[in-house]
Amino acid sequence: MKMKIFNLALISFLFMSNLMYGQDKLVSSSKYDFVPGDQVLFYEDFSQVNIGDFPALWTSNGSGEVKTLNIAEGKWFHLNGEDAVYCFTKTIAFPSNFIMEFDFVPDAEYTDGTVLTFYQETEDRELNDDLFPGEKGLHIVIGNESWQTQGYNNENDDWLEGKGTKATVEIEKVNHIIIWVQNRRVRIYHKGMKAVDMGTNIHTGTEFNRFRFSGWDRASLPYISNLKITTASPDTRSKLITEGKLVSYGIYFDSGKDIVKPESYGTIHEIATVLKENPELRIKITGHTDSDGDDAMNLDLSKRRAINVKQYLVTEFQIESGRIESDGKGEIEPIMTNNSPQNKAKNRRVEFIKL
Repeated sequence: MKMKIFNLALISFLFMSNLMYGQDKLVSSSKYDFVPGDQVLFYEDFSQVNIGDFPALWTSNGSGEVKTLNIAEGKWFHLNGEDAVYCFTKTIAFPSNFIMEFDFVPDAEYTDGTVLTFYQETEDRELNDDLFPGEKGLHIVIGNESWQTQGYNNENDDWLEGKGTKATVEIEKVNHIIIWVQNRRVRIYHKGMKAVDMGTNIHTGTEFNRFRFSGWDRASLPYISNLKITTASPDTRSKLITEGKLVSYGIYFDSGKDIVKPESYGTIHEIATVLKENPELRIKITGHTDSDGDDAMNLDLSKRRAINVKQYLVTEFQIESGRIESDGKGEIEPIMTNNSPQNKAKNRRVEFIKL
């Protein structure tokens, strides 16, 4: 009886501590089970676009401009044209297994949702305002009451549809949305849970090479920023054991902070699994930043982030502390020149090195 009372008191203490300090706890891998790969295929935060301008690499049949928001840092592309589509004008060689994530802020008038579409376009048209662009594609409706997905093939009327009502977007807040496409399977993650998981949501033979946002019959469209597309699910075991180094873009932190976010669970779980299966393996965790900001602050931040990744391996997965070293290099070891948002995204990374 005393043990039960003690356990209840401990659970209550931990819950209240989490509330007091505002730190998110890593959650079940059934919710955040994705693992971003080691290649950044696309990144856009509109940092190189002047306030009030339309981004040069996008096109639309409506209006739009880059703005700042009082509730979030950085620059945001406001998709504010009625019945408009917003297409990224360059083709992207999407692999069959990829992850797209972005930040999304709906305004107070947002009701019916915005459509994100991945599609296959062989004619290389910069703007296709058809309801179902290209030859084949996948619509994802980002609603404030439900999620809807629809795989389509313009050669037939066989729609592959899905729906989810969990973890819908919140109005006038920053929503971090993660979409994992794995062959024909589509998973959507938001607010600490898996909102959609459709095993067969994409037509056979679809090869995505474009994406766009649209707002048919929608008078109010959102703000978007920090769009990133990566490969997915690297061979963690091979990278660490055989190659001796794993570059990860799957460890998440808020800007300028060192607390590991729950979205990192899948990546850290993979590392922990390799360590448990190879008890003699020792690693070094090294944090890296881009060149934005003060050099000394970037160095300190990268070291603190690496320490916290180590601490999660120790506390959440019971890996022996002595098997892990940590370090930070700040901005001094870039893998790309810091001259574009995409290259900066590639430099913001965590490396796991075999010792």
